[in-house]
Amino acid sequence: MQLDTLWQFMQVDMEADRFEAKMRQSEKRQKLIKQRDFLKDQQANMKKLENDVVVMQDRLAAVQDEADRLEKVLEGLTKEFNDNPPSNAEEAQKQAESVQKLLETLSRYEQELQKMRKDADTKDRQQKEIRVRAAKTKQEFDQLKVEYDKELKADTAELQVMRGRTDQEAKKVDAHLLAKYRSIKQHCTPPMAKLVNDQCSGCFMSLPSATLLDIRSGDRIVECDNCGRILYDAGD
Repeated sequence: MQLDTLWQFMQVDMEADRFEAKMRQSEKRQKLIKQRDFLKDQQANMKKLENDVVVMQDRLAAVQDEADRLEKVLEGLTKEFNDNPPSNAEEAQKQAESVQKLLETLSRYEQELQKMRKDADTKDRQQKEIRVRAAKTKQEFDQLKVEYDKELKADTAELQVMRGRTDQEAKKVDAHLLAKYRSIKQHCTPPMAKLVNDQCSGCFMSLPSATLLDIRSGDRIVECDNCGRILYDAGD
C-alpha cells in the first residue's frame, strides 16, 4: 500500500517536472537567451573597439607630433644648407646623409599614419555595423520578451496548479518513504521502477531471486542494486 501511494505520487511529480522542463526549453525562451547572448557579445565587441580606438588615437597623435617635429628639423637643415652652403665635399656628404635619414624616417611615419587612418576607418565602420545589428536585435528581443512574458505567466500558473496537486499527493505518503524518494531523485529520475519480467524497468538489470522475494513479500523497501531506484511490483 505504501508503494502504491508513492507510485501515484511519482506520476503527478514527474508530470510537473516534465512540464517545468518543457517551459525551460520553450522556443521563445531559447531564442531570447540566444539574442541576449548576442547582445552581450556585441557590447563586448564594441567595448574592445572603443578601447582600440583610444589606443590608436594616442599613437596617432604621438606619431603626428614626431612627424611634425622632424618636418621642422628638415626645414632647419634645408635653411642652413641654403644660408651656409657646405665648404667642401665632405660636409656636403654629411648634410646629405642627415637629410636622407630624416626623409626615410618621415616616410616611415607617413606610412604608419596612413595605416592607422585606414585602421581607424575600418574600426569606425565596424562600430556602425555593430550598432545597426545590436539595435535590430534589441528591437526583436523586446518584442519577443513581451510575448514570452505572457507565455511564462500562463505556464507558471499551470505549473503552480500541478505543484499543488503534487503537494496534496505528498501528504498521503509516509514521511520517511518520501524522504528516501527525494534523496534518490537527486541522482536518479524517475526514482521508482516497476518490476517487469524479474528485471528493474529503470536499468533493465535482472534481479537475484532473494531480491525478488523481498520485493514480493512487501516487508521492506527494496532498491535496485544497479541503479538505486525503489523497486515497485505493480502485480500486473
